Amino acid sequence: MDWLSRNLPYLMAGISVGGQYALIAIGYTMVYGILRLINFAHGDIFMCAGLIMVYAATVFPVYISIPLVIVVTVLIGFAVERVAYKPLRTAPRMSVMISAIGVSYLLQNLALYITGGLAQQYPALPWISDVITVLGVTTKRVTVITPPLVILLVIVLVFLIHKTKVGMAMRAASKDFETSQLMGIKINSVISLTFIIGSFLAAVGSFLYFSNYTGVTPTAGAMPGLKAFVAAVFGGIGSIPGAVIGAFIIGISENIIKGLGWTTFSDAFTFALLIVVLIFKPTGLFGEAATDKV
Repeated sequence: MDWLSRNLPYLMAGISVGGQYALIAIGYTMVYGILRLINFAHGDIFMCAGLIMVYAATVFPVYISIPLVIVVTVLIGFAVERVAYKPLRTAPRMSVMISAIGVSYLLQNLALYITGGLAQQYPALPWISDVITVLGVTTKRVTVITPPLVILLVIVLVFLIHKTKVGMAMRAASKDFETSQLMGIKINSVISLTFIIGSFLAAVGSFLYFSNYTGVTPTAGAMPGLKAFVAAVFGGIGSIPGAVIGAFIIGISENIIKGLGWTTFSDAFTFALLIVVLIFKPTGLFGEAATDKV
């Protein structure tokens, strides 16, 4: 019981941050599933959502700021896809990847120019940022609501993908891009919708993440974005349940390591774990084995 009370805060924090990584990881895995592209700018879109909230909260009340952040973040994700990726549909894969890295640095430098490089204090969100006590442990309410919220959003997303026409178009595009176009699927619309969903989840993730880690800097999206990408690869990139499970494993593992007093190695462990998994299962835990077309 003593051990539990000592380690429960780390376990709860791990589950919470794992859920936040999961919301970012889904964006990576959905884009990769259709375009076979790693959207390196995704973590920076998440950072932009945090900064937009900082500035929106100084002008508008929270009930206007939250929907505004979601709408503007979705528009940024949509604009990135249209400007940086759509013109390169037929370009070599390397060109698209370089474009993604360029967009990432562009967003970071825009944020640097706007903020002057100073960390911005994220506003306290009513109810979400309240301090509560769970099993004798004091924590913010965001820690408790993150896991069920993530599970609910994943259920809605899986329903969308498997039970709607739009979802069928997404699945068809992920299986065979060229044939889907020939069958009359509007590929550009499907891809734009994928970026919109990913950006929406990144915005929701930003509310949860920055309620806990309240300093928003131009590079604030880099490490969460990288860990979410690792989670997507760890679970099997292209698999939404895999990305979510991978994110929870990474979030819990890194916080348990912090609880053991090895905080310095918590980030390194994430990447070491990825290497070990990929050595034994190159497609990730839930990834499908790749088949070459003849």
